[in-house]
Amino acid sequence: VQLQASGGGLVQPGGSLRLSCVASGFNLDDYAIGWFHQAPGKEREGFSCISSSDGSTHYSDSVKGRFTISRDNAKNTVYLQMNSLKPEDTAVYYCAAGAKCGVLPQEYVYFGQGTLVTVSS
Repeated sequence: VQLQASGGGLVQPGGSLRLSCVASGFNLDDYAIGWFHQAPGKEREGFSCISSSDGSTHYSDSVKGRFTISRDNAKNTVYLQMNSLKPEDTAVYYCAAGAKCGVLPQEYVYFGQGTLVTVSS
């Protein structure tokens, strides 16, 4: 069972990135998938989630209107489209699988390896 986040990199403020979360060993559509970020010296924080039951999506106020979470069940992948990126979005980004959406890491069963996003000019 493995989750792998990818797609991070260096982007200028106002730019965009699309992160991918790929699962192996289980079906992503059986789980709620959350995205977390962790900036240097700060705790890991959940900011977006897509449920398994009805595909409903959830966002924190800090990313609402800028980020979009989506699923492609055929590819066993969840995406995070990040637009209008800001320097304060700089962090390691992780995806996680759980029974339902939540904002705390302990609410999730599986955590993937992170991918670094750096927003800087």
